[in-house]
Amino acid sequence: MIFSAVGDGRPYPEHGTSAAGWSAVPPRQVRLADLTTTRRTLDLAALLAEDSTFYGDLFAHVVAWRGRLYLEDGLHRAVRAALHQRQVLHARVLELSG
Repeated sequence: MIFSAVGDGRPYPEHGTSAAGWSAVPPRQVRLADLTTTRRTLDLAALLAEDSTFYGDLFAHVVAWRGRLYLEDGLHRAVRAALHQRQVLHARVLELSG
């Protein structure tokens, strides 16, 4: 299995982090096997697009909450990494207390 689990929604509280807030979080490597997705479906066009990160953040957004890592944004990046047989993804990890 690629991910730890496939979720449907965000189980953590709303964090209200803006794009500027995310850009202040330094990226780090995260193992794909440690991630729980927050979406069950993937937009195939986003996965196959050559410029899929052109207008957005280059790094996936992950929320750490209650000992789990939730992939909030960047599912297409994570799947693309898995298709290239990579086990890690560069992501910004936002730590939430709770």
